[in-house]
Amino acid sequence: MRAAALPGAAAGDPSPPPGVVVTGRYDQGPGYGVNRPLGSRSWLFTFTMGGRGLIRQGSARAEAVAGHLVVLAPGVAQRYGVAPGAPHWRFWWAHCQTRPSWTPWLHPYAVADGLYVLAPLPDALRGRVEAAFGRMLAGARRPARGTPSGADPVAVAQDTLARELALCALEEVVLLAASGAGATAPEPDDDARVRRAEELIAADPGAPHTVRSLAESVALSPSRFAHLFALRTGRPPMRALREARLWHAARLLEVTDLTVERVAAASGFPSPFHFSRLFRARYGVPPGAYRAGERP
Repeated sequence: MRAAALPGAAAGDPSPPPGVVVTGRYDQGPGYGVNRPLGSRSWLFTFTMGGRGLIRQGSARAEAVAGHLVVLAPGVAQRYGVAPGAPHWRFWWAHCQTRPSWTPWLHPYAVADGLYVLAPLPDALRGRVEAAFGRMLAGARRPARGTPSGADPVAVAQDTLARELALCALEEVVLLAASGAGATAPEPDDDARVRRAEELIAADPGAPHTVRSLAESVALSPSRFAHLFALRTGRPPMRALREARLWHAARLLEVTDLTVERVAAASGFPSPFHFSRLFRARYGVPPGAYRAGERP
């Protein structure tokens, strides 16, 4: 199953569109690889069950062996595949738009811009992580287009209920991995300040946050805050804020009858035109079409 068979895919080595959750289980042999020089439009989670993979995000690289959860953020050049000399790479994977509340759990494990390695997971947790991925696959509404008979399973959770169920299962994966990965503890003061800024963003993404206002809320200079935030989370603070606002706007479009203009304002976008442009770039369709269910 190649990504080109997924809904809304483009030429080359595309990623699925961010408005859906796509998940699957692969066991690939030597020669398998994916190259996205412009990065992905969605987050990618991989959990290795056997063999060995090699994952590159920007200039950083990470090996993926059994019990490793490796997460790639969108927007950074990425390559991954079976590691040289390895007989195969057996892994679960999921493409999606993450919930803003996940970033505080991921950022202690950031090893580069947009690359997070949560490892090693103890044996006692690996079965639970695999079971959560299995629930994601079972709960998806339909198989991906172009999946040949007998191929490794791939499924798409596209409607609201199926997508939220899939995200709940993936949230369990993130929590289990973060609780059992045993990363080196970050610097307490710096880490607590960044976490507090992330909590402020997640609690009210539509508020008029700026780098300066967030820095002042945690008693840091803007330059120091921006540096620490990017170091700990793998993303600049304004990129994290924009993603949180777009995620919030998508939920409002799904569960309210607010006009697009009011959704834009409630999500922190003073210009409906600018909001529509950013929303379409993120989700592949304008806000009105997204509400009507016309998603890639």
